Amino acid sequence: MAFLIALSTLVVVAVVVLIVGAPIRRAHRPAQDRPGASPATDSPDAAATSAGEVQDLEAAREAKYREIRDAEMDFRTGKLSREDYDAIDADLRGEALQILNRLEPAEEDSDETDGSGGASGPGLLEQQERVQEEQHAEEDRPAV
Repeated sequence: MAFLIALSTLVVVAVVVLIVGAPIRRAHRPAQDRPGASPATDSPDAAATSAGEVQDLEAAREAKYREIRDAEMDFRTGKLSREDYDAIDADLRGEALQILNRLEPAEEDSDETDGSGGASGPGLLEQQERVQEEQHAEEDRPAV
């Protein structure tokens, strides 16, 4: 009887581990192994083509700006040292630039369909300035 209880407990634990660990295992699989994913669409430089992707990228952009603001607040309140803040800030801004780079071609495509035409993309410095301007615009908005 004790053997059956131990065996059933082991089976239940294994099932729970598989269910809970599935998202983690799926996130670590290479892009070509994921169903419906291709390396071209998962690369940081890939263009967003559907409206859903654009919305996801805009949400990711806003979340990244929030992370940047949170890091600045942590630095101002003394929770982060200057070195830690500089490292975190550089990483977050780099990630924000990647999001903007993916979002930009989708916005240009929508501009072309509106008939306004697309202009050449901004350089890295202009993109960094745009990140900072959008971040400061977010800070000026009232909190929700």
